[in-house]
Amino acid sequence: MFKKTVGVILSAGLVMAPITACSSNSDSASSPAASGAASPASSASTAPSTSSTAGAELQPEKGAVLTLWEDKEAKQWATEVAAAFKAKYNVEVKIEEVPAPDQAGRLTTDGPAGTGGDVVLFPQDKLGDAASAGLLLPNDVFAKDVTARSQKNAIEASTYKGTLYGYPKSVETYALFYNKDLVPNPPKTWDEVIAFAKIFNDEKARKYAIMWEVKTLYYDYAFMAPYGAYVFGGKGTDSNDIGLNNSGAVKGLTFMQSLRSILPPKVADLTFDIKTQLFADGKLAMNIDGPWSIGSFKDKINLGVAPLPDLPEGKKSVSFSGVRSYYVNTYTKYPKAARLLANFLTSKENQLSCYQKTGILPANQEVANDSAVKADALSSAFLTQFASSEIMPSIPAMASVWAPMEGAVTSIWDTNADVKSTLDSAAKTIKEQITSGKK
Repeated sequence: MFKKTVGVILSAGLVMAPITACSSNSDSASSPAASGAASPASSASTAPSTSSTAGAELQPEKGAVLTLWEDKEAKQWATEVAAAFKAKYNVEVKIEEVPAPDQAGRLTTDGPAGTGGDVVLFPQDKLGDAASAGLLLPNDVFAKDVTARSQKNAIEASTYKGTLYGYPKSVETYALFYNKDLVPNPPKTWDEVIAFAKIFNDEKARKYAIMWEVKTLYYDYAFMAPYGAYVFGGKGTDSNDIGLNNSGAVKGLTFMQSLRSILPPKVADLTFDIKTQLFADGKLAMNIDGPWSIGSFKDKINLGVAPLPDLPEGKKSVSFSGVRSYYVNTYTKYPKAARLLANFLTSKENQLSCYQKTGILPANQEVANDSAVKADALSSAFLTQFASSEIMPSIPAMASVWAPMEGAVTSIWDTNADVKSTLDSAAKTIKEQITSGKK
């Protein structure tokens, strides 16, 4: 359902594009009338209270018609929810299929032009740019209800500079996929992985015990964070404090570098497509991947999913995780109706139906604890790993991190480069890019 989401999120070019757009449109976003564009809705005039009572009393604007931008995987579900919303509020909702990672970028132009979705959906790493550009209305009517029903990490991920903007829909992280026919019992430690690899690996036949996208910080972070590494200080909010070259980062990547002994290919041969094919063909026993790939394997192999193996010294792997939330477009003509829709989409009933129809992992904590979800071993494994995850920073400076770290990790893996000096160089580049972007 989220196939290649990570590739989209982590591609430097795709990440930078919407950020540049946000920057270039920030002026027009604050004064759309100058160009004849749509005027932003007034948050103060339409949302006087954050109480549940205010939410219950909120009524849609007369004649409101909304557009919802939704991912392909959930379009059919959203269509059914839209029909239920119309039955309740007499507001028509049109569904437009737009990939979630692309929506924030499109909103920078379509929002001020008056052609954007009234309610949109995107991952939390886009939130900082969208909020800074004035593209989103705060979640100020249903904040208490949404906070109470959502997982804590999901609320934090949907909040920027102390303001809750999002209505969390789904959570995602990565875990250990394994072929039950090759690995009846998933390893609990990396020592077990290494021992298995020595028996299973056959490089000439392209058979490997385990793979992940080595060049990508998104996955490598699981080796670093347990030892004290971090991207930015202040829980991901202080871009002046970079923790990707501290002693914990060095220790974690030094261990990862040692795994070249059981995974000899260079990073160019450790891509999403290559490992997906090898795993589907039964030549890869274990694959670190996310819920977006379940559909690629469920009918091809005897699939199992487990939390990531523990690192040396008994350290629990801390995966990066993401949250997709609905947001209300500042430029909507119907801010009351749009708020009602965003809240309606993320109710317990609708999140449960979304999970049942799509397999998308819910951000709603009641749904996550529902017996139907817990009974699914694959979903339960991801939710267990999510509990040991860390939300990716959502500040705009995050865009400056991916490419320098990809270059650093490639050198560390492919050429056995010195970990400390390579990470120092990457951190310096990240800092320079952040500083340059602030000018």
